[in-house]
Amino acid sequence: MNDSSATERLLFPEIFAKPVILEFDQRQGSSDGGAVLLKAAETRYGLIAGMSGCLLDSRQAGKVDHSLRDLFAQRVFSIACGYADANDSARLAADPMHKMLLDRDPVTGLDMASQPTLSRFENAVGPRQLYHMGALLAESVIERHAQRLHHHARLITIDLDPTDDPTHGAQQLSFFNSHYDNACYLPMMGFVTFNDEADQYLCAAVLRPGNVTAAAGAVGILRRLMALIRSSFSKVRIRVRLDGGFANPQLLAFLDAEAGVEYVVAMASNAVLNRKAEEAMEIARLLAGLTDQTEHVYDEVRYAAGSWKQDRRIIIKAEVVRADHKEPKDNPRFVITNMKQTPQWLYEEVYCQRGEIENRIKELHAMQIDRTSCTRFWANQFRVLLTAAAYVLMQELRLSAAATDCARAQVWTLRERFLKLGARVILSVRRIVVHLPQSFPFLTTFRNMALELGASLG
Repeated sequence: MNDSSATERLLFPEIFAKPVILEFDQRQGSSDGGAVLLKAAETRYGLIAGMSGCLLDSRQAGKVDHSLRDLFAQRVFSIACGYADANDSARLAADPMHKMLLDRDPVTGLDMASQPTLSRFENAVGPRQLYHMGALLAESVIERHAQRLHHHARLITIDLDPTDDPTHGAQQLSFFNSHYDNACYLPMMGFVTFNDEADQYLCAAVLRPGNVTAAAGAVGILRRLMALIRSSFSKVRIRVRLDGGFANPQLLAFLDAEAGVEYVVAMASNAVLNRKAEEAMEIARLLAGLTDQTEHVYDEVRYAAGSWKQDRRIIIKAEVVRADHKEPKDNPRFVITNMKQTPQWLYEEVYCQRGEIENRIKELHAMQIDRTSCTRFWANQFRVLLTAAAYVLMQELRLSAAATDCARAQVWTLRERFLKLGARVILSVRRIVVHLPQSFPFLTTFRNMALELGASLG
């Protein structure tokens, strides 16, 4: 046994009845046997082909082993399986399942690209290509769900939310952000919700410098999404939900000018609004004193900030927070809206529901959308889009599990249960057989998902 093979063997001589030897020598084995579901989801979307089609290949044709589509697909499938770092390709290059995902022979096919090739690929993309890729991402998501819903929807809700992406080096356009108290980027994530469905589907992921305002670029994103929605769904109501960082005159004026668009936008308190809310706050204080519990009262006023050209309806949530061993605390909240329903319904049933997108953003961070360690800003934007594409495929897997107990599973649960399966790939003249564990506790759900994604019982 030579030195290199010795490093692929582990011995456990005493902890079991017989000595146990672990040998990493299964050349036709993979730890991602369930990743075939990702390929099925991508076939339904066509997302990888569409987004990679926005890239320009300036390489010399005679020196190319891996097409841009294959490089893009390799990174997206790897990220979905939990390999966010291009360095992981050193071990994954010959993985039979990952080669299958690129339509290569799993045993004799060309190994996948190396880390240096992937790094050059990520750093070669320019802003114009990235813009078209972002537009294609949004178009693909809207069109996929338009087909699913047969182009009929009663209500589509758009949520935008910034999130911090801490930086730890000399990345371009990384700035200190006092709100997050660190150097960071401030990417904007956009989601769409169809009717009253539980999931919010990612449709925009735009990396921004760390020193921009929350609303920077929001009008452009909203304009693009609204146009796509209107072209795919006739007579649909569009609703926009935003937090307090978006309440600037330009964005509000844009929303007011869009016919048929409803909006609820949080607004920071100020002296005038606090004064207008005082009557409701007095009632909330009285109730909290009587019940010794947190109490709130709803009200509404017409209000125009000094920079507004018109007054708008403001929903007031006058809240007094009571906690054990603490003094009561006033907590007034304000929401700007053009909707007509009661203040309580608008706040509790419409605005508060936007909190669910925090779970989607946590999922994106779990998929390491913040792995933006490249020096070049545009390379980091590319990484964000790669992760966004992987997340869209994971959301498609969750949608395929809608009739199972995994209908609301987080993406890391889907990955651990359905992608991370030990597999042995056997190739014959006529077919490829992927042998998966017989003792698999989630087999029924896996089968249901596969059937939903186009498989058939054989």
